[in-house]
Amino acid sequence: MPADAPTTVPMATSSAAPAGLQQGQTELLLIRHAPALTEGRMAGRRDVAADCSDALAFAALRGAVGAVDHCLISPALRCVQTAATLWPEGERRQVSRLWEQDFGAWEDVAFADLPDLGTLSGAELAAHQPPGGESFLALCARVTPALQEAVALGGKVVIVAHAGVIRAALGLALGAPELGLVFQVAPLSLTTIIALPGGIFSIVGVNRMRR
Repeated sequence: MPADAPTTVPMATSSAAPAGLQQGQTELLLIRHAPALTEGRMAGRRDVAADCSDALAFAALRGAVGAVDHCLISPALRCVQTAATLWPEGERRQVSRLWEQDFGAWEDVAFADLPDLGTLSGAELAAHQPPGGESFLALCARVTPALQEAVALGGKVVIVAHAGVIRAALGLALGAPELGLVFQVAPLSLTTIIALPGGIFSIVGVNRMRR
């Protein structure tokens, strides 16, 4: 299936703003995929499956999200599987710009063997580019147009993607990409951002998950 092609969670059909939203607002519901089966090795662009066996977590997340107007997903297998488990029926549009950060030479390297970047400042970390890969700032530059297009859809928009993509959305909302890096984003967590007219954002909740 080509990227960015239609591939509908229950869709609202009214032209009025959904309950809780004012006209002209968009609610972005950002979901990180289920736990990735990485075997303890880096997987950004490496296409690994997800563990979708936690039925209670999926049910809780499905109930928290409710009916939405649009569903956008990363083409990564782990995101496709997560979205299909959440909503077995319905239309989901794959968007290639929602892929995780490309870690280049670090892909498939054991986590224990990765370089320690703990001494870098937030700005330095955001600008740091793995050999042959892309920096977090490059990811933000790639993801931001996709997020802006999602905002333009209006209503409730669910995005099933990666930790890097969700941090990019938080950096966009906060006005500085590197600020997105301070957030933890767990598998199957929900982050909610309201987009207001004029390019203003309100962060409703971050990293919410079933306890």
